Amino acid sequence: MGICALIWFLTALKAASYSLNSTFSTMGSNAFNIRFKERKIRMGNGGPQNDAKATKKSNLKEKKSNIGKIITYEQAKAFKERYNFPAKVGIAVRGGGGMVVNNERKKTNPDINVLGGDENYLELNGYSIAFGRNFTLPEIEAGRNVCVLGSSVAGKLYPDNVEKAIDKIIRVDHIPYRVIAVLKDKGSSSFFNTGKIVLTPYNNIRRLYATNNSSFSIGVMVAELKQMEAAVGEAKGTFRPIRKLDIKEEDNFFIDKSDSIAQSLENNLGFLEKGIIGVALITLLASSIGLMNIMLVAVTERTKEIGLIKALGGTSKDVRNQFVAESIIISLMGAFWGILIGIILGNVIGMLLKSGLVLLWGWIFGGILVCTVVGLAAGLYPAYKASKLDPIEALRYE
Repeated sequence: MGICALIWFLTALKAASYSLNSTFSTMGSNAFNIRFKERKIRMGNGGPQNDAKATKKSNLKEKKSNIGKIITYEQAKAFKERYNFPAKVGIAVRGGGGMVVNNERKKTNPDINVLGGDENYLELNGYSIAFGRNFTLPEIEAGRNVCVLGSSVAGKLYPDNVEKAIDKIIRVDHIPYRVIAVLKDKGSSSFFNTGKIVLTPYNNIRRLYATNNSSFSIGVMVAELKQMEAAVGEAKGTFRPIRKLDIKEEDNFFIDKSDSIAQSLENNLGFLEKGIIGVALITLLASSIGLMNIMLVAVTERTKEIGLIKALGGTSKDVRNQFVAESIIISLMGAFWGILIGIILGNVIGMLLKSGLVLLWGWIFGGILVCTVVGLAAGLYPAYKASKLDPIEALRYE
């Protein structure tokens, strides 16, 4: 049970890590985002008091460093116009979440995200068009009521053939839109379904939704990975004057790269992993005590057998080795079944999280080694006790 808990929880944790990385690493390795504040990835809830303290501390930090000022449309557009590095630049804004999308016959659940983007949004975020076309510059500038449907939305509204969605009128939160494209399914995780989106020009979001408190995000994609550092440096040099920062002032914006997001995830999951290992080791300690009790009972039950072995010429060392070997074999049998059940249960969770098969070979071999040590430690005292039995007294034992 101890080794099962260890393998089970660590396998499930690794599956969650794969799923989270799949969710947040939507950009390629040669792209980055500019945001007005750092992307926070929280694991668990610290409670109202902790949240209040964290919020207060965050507010104080923002006042000191001037971080917290949103990126306005004017700033985002100015960056796109002034950025001279050979790269693709896109700007985007969030319209809202929990939206209902419907046509004349069907409607979705209230879990659709509405996003505003430009002609480069799809490429910068790893989307591909299955049917239809991308936004045109006049549509973006005018903020027309046209939209691109995610694969899940199109599949819900037009289950027979998603291509039928092209040029149809749908309603997003009761607002009519003409569908110009349907996106390919690029895969989802349990944390974010990339197909449950409706994309419209960012000026449409500005026109129809209150965006005064919404911050724009800026995406940049370079042609080659080796240009990344230079592109980031150029982006900072371009955006600082737009944000009206003095030479002595720190940046009041953050740059997100895929590797930094992944690193943040790993740091958060690392705390959970340490806690899981601690709980599993405590369970293994309890298991070793239980195994020692089993072996002590075995010594008592097999006292006559031990006396017979010694009467036939067996030495104390033979008896000791026999009981130690039995203890290790019992422990390894537990390890085998624990590892097998742990892998199965962990990958069941992995299937629910839509991650692939996870096999933690290092922990599997480590578990076998730990169980061998546990079996050895649990069997030493019972084996020593058995080896010290007097053969004559042992044979007379009832």
